[in-house]
Amino acid sequence: MNAHSPKRFNTTGPCVPDKHYMLPVLPRLPDVDYMIEGDFYFVLHAPRQSGKTTFLDFLTDKINSSGKMYALNCSLAGLRPIKDRTEAIITIASQINMSMQLSSVELIKEKADTYDLLPGITAPDRKIRILLNRLCLDLDRDLAVFFDEADLLTGPGLLTFLAQIRDGYNSRHKPGNKFPKSLALVGMRDIRDYIASEHPEYKGEHLASPFNIKKKALTLPNFTEAESQALYRQHTEATGQIFEDRAIAKAWHWSEGQPWLVNALADTVIADELRNDFSVAITGEHIDQAAELLIKRRDTHIDSLLERLTETRVIKVMDAVFAGTISSVPINSDDRRYCQDLGLVTNDEDGNLRPANKIYTEVMSRVVTDQIQHQLGKEVSNFKWNDGNIIFISELLTDFQKFWRYDSRSFPFLNSDFAIYKFDEATHSFMLLAYLQKIVNSGAIVDKQYAEGRGAVDISVRYKGREYLIEVKLEYSYNDDSLTQLAGYLDTAGEKEGWLVIFDRNKDKSWDDKIYIKTELYKNKIIYVFGC
Repeated sequence: MNAHSPKRFNTTGPCVPDKHYMLPVLPRLPDVDYMIEGDFYFVLHAPRQSGKTTFLDFLTDKINSSGKMYALNCSLAGLRPIKDRTEAIITIASQINMSMQLSSVELIKEKADTYDLLPGITAPDRKIRILLNRLCLDLDRDLAVFFDEADLLTGPGLLTFLAQIRDGYNSRHKPGNKFPKSLALVGMRDIRDYIASEHPEYKGEHLASPFNIKKKALTLPNFTEAESQALYRQHTEATGQIFEDRAIAKAWHWSEGQPWLVNALADTVIADELRNDFSVAITGEHIDQAAELLIKRRDTHIDSLLERLTETRVIKVMDAVFAGTISSVPINSDDRRYCQDLGLVTNDEDGNLRPANKIYTEVMSRVVTDQIQHQLGKEVSNFKWNDGNIIFISELLTDFQKFWRYDSRSFPFLNSDFAIYKFDEATHSFMLLAYLQKIVNSGAIVDKQYAEGRGAVDISVRYKGREYLIEVKLEYSYNDDSLTQLAGYLDTAGEKEGWLVIFDRNKDKSWDDKIYIKTELYKNKIIYVFGC
């Protein structure tokens, strides 16, 4: 064990100075200087635990030490339960006052607790405007204000708050008036989304007018691959412990730069697996083990994402992603944009949606299949599924056909009113995935591979150097392109045969017509088609 105690990776977000390894945060969003210097009011949104709070802390310190203007960083955490308009506005004013008390600027700190008796300050529809107007008048420099977790505001309090910001913005250059030079609403979602979700009738155009500028919505990006590597390199420089190239590549494979995951993978290996033994080089296998542990453990960060899978608007998008029918969700859809803002999905190189990273993919797939497998119980057979070298996929699917024909009606998880995660299009592919995982439970890896935008979801079974690809379709989406798609996947994988499972949801069709097996020879590939 290395004698000296190093800094630690921080699994609550990008690292805190003097306590954890960290990357420069301000270069991650260079446009913010332009927004502040241009007197803009803007929105900064990014997924949970992507570094927003750390970014605001650094930005506030930078502005306050510049000698040009002041900055105030005010958290609105804890406002979600407040529905009453007056209570919400009083709480916001209290949070502003608390931020003033904690400010590193003595002049701002001196002004805390001094505005309670101003004329009109008690009126909820004027309180925030008067408070900020008075503070700006009392300061000897312009002020920038950042409201962190602003998307926790709900109901009438949200509309009243935005209306006062709008009025202050519009009158800030009039005689006797002053208001923040720049103001930002910071959270997980764009302002248009959280106004529309609370009050669809407003559409956000009027009440949010100060934010209706061309570049109003900034997004804090994930770490790049180089930034992730630089973060790990800091640990190597501090302790001498090496991240092998494959370990760094694996960390990127699992996290794709999501800041919490980048930190959590390293911290899990170093603290949990190696017990801070810095003499051991970190390998790709270590990172894989850490990823599996994070997937199974489902820490608070991941649990918060899973909670979103119960929201109707999230289910609509994720169902299409899981089922490979994302073209059914318009590109400019608010629901689609909402899922991107939450960090659940991202665009691939072709501009199609997919899960944001491999860990999220595994967690979301497993949590749904776990629900199904719990209902499966002992209903599935336990016949020998391999001969030691290959898997009997066709035999497995034949057995699944029997199960599906005679037992599927008895499983309530196929009823969307029963299921926790009420998917529609993707239900059948999850059903087959759970069934295969239940049987092929050792020695093989069974998981989903996403073919977003190409109308397909593949189940991949990997065993002893071979990959068995199973494409799932619903009857209405099955056509000649299905064979073309599967043949292309087989060619990429270097395999000569594949399986196509077609679910027919037509209740008027007999099971004898639904259940069939046929073999297609297509582009020198053997494709076995199983009707269900």
